[in-house]
Amino acid sequence: MLWSLTKIIVFVIIVSALALGAGWLLESSGGVQITVAGTEYTFGPLQSVLGVLVLMVALWILLKLVSLLVALLRFVNGDETALSRYFDRNRERKGFTALSEGMMALASGEGKLAMSKAAKAEKYLGKPELTNLLTAQAAEIAGDRSKAEETYKKLVQDERTRFVGVRGILKQKLAAGETDTALKLAERAFAIKPKHDETQNILLQLQAQNEDWAGARQTLNAKLKHGTMPREVHRRRDAVLALSQAKGVFEDGATIEAQEAAIQANKLSPDLVPAAVLAAQGHIQKGKPKYATRVLKKAWDVKPHPELAAAFAQIAPDETPAARLKRFQTLTSTHQDHRETMLLKAELNIAAEDFPAARRALGNLAETDPDVRALTIMAAIERGEGASDDIVRGWLARAVTAPRGPQWVCENCHNIESEWTATCSNCGGLDTLSWTTPPAADISASSGAAMLPLIVGATNDDARENAVTIVEDAEVVDGSTGTGDAPKAAAS
Repeated sequence: MLWSLTKIIVFVIIVSALALGAGWLLESSGGVQITVAGTEYTFGPLQSVLGVLVLMVALWILLKLVSLLVALLRFVNGDETALSRYFDRNRERKGFTALSEGMMALASGEGKLAMSKAAKAEKYLGKPELTNLLTAQAAEIAGDRSKAEETYKKLVQDERTRFVGVRGILKQKLAAGETDTALKLAERAFAIKPKHDETQNILLQLQAQNEDWAGARQTLNAKLKHGTMPREVHRRRDAVLALSQAKGVFEDGATIEAQEAAIQANKLSPDLVPAAVLAAQGHIQKGKPKYATRVLKKAWDVKPHPELAAAFAQIAPDETPAARLKRFQTLTSTHQDHRETMLLKAELNIAAEDFPAARRALGNLAETDPDVRALTIMAAIERGEGASDDIVRGWLARAVTAPRGPQWVCENCHNIESEWTATCSNCGGLDTLSWTTPPAADISASSGAAMLPLIVGATNDDARENAVTIVEDAEVVDGSTGTGDAPKAAAS
């Protein structure tokens, strides 16, 4: 209310001042005389004031006309003006509208429409760093691979979009199966953005597939450094790569380096069975059986595995079955209820020709958890105890169609590998193999002969003859022509 009163008072004062001024001008004498070309013009006080006001308005209009003329000349000359800014804003609005419509078309899977909108957006905006990316992705959806690759190459030429261009071409090469080119592109993309998780994973996978274990370990360290991989996972994967590197050195004949790499892999991940086996073999070659025993015992305590038992047998290959049974107590004293321990004790007792003890060690596995190995061991026990051929062949007949039991199975694609490898031969996954029973659909029948390892290396002629006889019987029941080289070699 006070503010309203103040405005009223100010208005009254201004009106009063104008009225007084007008009255003063009317009552005052004199004026302004202007002589033009000998002619005098006399203006009164009020006329003089009005003339000054008209003159100021005319001068203002003149200045505006002059500024308009200057702006028109600048517009014709190509300089930025209000008019040019208007047209620029109009073009920019149309360009961003086309760009947004193109992105919507891209999200909807309409590749050709998105390409058309991208071309329109480029026409109005002139921003290739935006429109080229939309064009490349739209071309991929539309199936125009050549157009997509051409556009990605344009992105590579601009430093701001170089990584996006390299990444786009990389994905195209991966889809086309050109892994050698893809590896080089992945290395370049990694050099541009070493913290990019997807690029790290692609580079790591390609290096592993190309058996570049040293390079893969460097990439793995970069993932740990940039926080894209937990330390526990890094330790395990580093052990896997070190193990693969050690196996490669073995193939080259540089056994000292291989032994060191194998031992390093075992230290990184003691529960990695192939690393423990390779490290133990290295200790055995160096004449250090105690170290080999320690490595295998530590891995066995984590999880019993037949490859560990086979490596443990290599520590003393010429010992008698009785001595071997006693020495293997280092392993069999733990995890006594584990399936692998029960099978191992049964095989050891078969080699020592203590068939009742083998039956007790096997327990009821042949009934509750039958697989080829358990049923074949049961057939060997029956043969050793003097059972009839019909009973032995009955067990072998069951073994022919029984599951093979645990194998190296890829966790991603369920592919079965005959031996452990760092990468799956089917899907290329790194460290995806685990010792487990395959899904029922992936299990293939096999003869009992192929699953009786007899890693105990029996030296008794009768035990060896019995094992070979069982192998031959299994092949007769199976009706196959397999040679049974694996079990025969193990038995010998």
